[in-house]
Amino acid sequence: MIALLLCVCSDAQTIDLKGKVTASSDLGSIHVLNVTAQEFTITQSNGNFSVPARLNDTILVSSIQYIPQSIVVTETILKLEYLSVKLEDRVNELDEVVVGKVLTGDLFLDIGNSDAKPDINFYDVGIPGYTGKPKTQKERRLYEADAGKMVIIAPLFIGINIHKMLNRISGRTKKLKSAVKLEEQVDCMNKIKSEFSKLLFADYEIEEHLKIEFFYFVSEDPKFEMICKADNDFETYEFLIQKLYMNPNDSLESKD
Repeated sequence: MIALLLCVCSDAQTIDLKGKVTASSDLGSIHVLNVTAQEFTITQSNGNFSVPARLNDTILVSSIQYIPQSIVVTETILKLEYLSVKLEDRVNELDEVVVGKVLTGDLFLDIGNSDAKPDINFYDVGIPGYTGKPKTQKERRLYEADAGKMVIIAPLFIGINIHKMLNRISGRTKKLKSAVKLEEQVDCMNKIKSEFSKLLFADYEIEEHLKIEFFYFVSEDPKFEMICKADNDFETYEFLIQKLYMNPNDSLESKD
């Protein structure tokens, strides 16, 4: 009879302990284990939980990303029927590791010490290749039309480049050369317009189409090709200023 009363009293002390876990993030699915009673639960997405507990039970709260906490159920906790647990982030510190070679900051020295190997190119495998500036479509057409020698003289025969000869006779080569020259002229004009337009017309309110007309006018000058090849900003700007402030009569005289 006494044993039965003790058992009833013991069961009466078991409560449904509610609580809340607070942490930096990821409050859901944190493990809440009553180690003494072997009762287990997990937190909800907001960190709330509920687990059976009695006086002096040990509650373990743990998660991979947080430092575990162990709490003993006291009389105060039993009276409140509430447990608040704050978890701290688990910081895994690793020893300093040097991967690969240490860089000095000297580009040439670091390249020399590097194990990197250059890519294989056509020279490595004995194939002739072109390493200059990539040709435009018009330049490629001109090269295909006028490539090679007109006459090929060998010890046993003399050959004629019929393809090249026909292109010259038909005028195709001449047209392609003119197209390439015009393309270079337009490219240079656009480059100069992009670099100097704002500087030239800073003090003028001029419509955009008039600015474009000015640069087309400039590109028609015989000196324009020489200016493009020189690629000198000072000479280019001086040339543009002269054209901008040129007397209209000078233009008429130059055409006569």
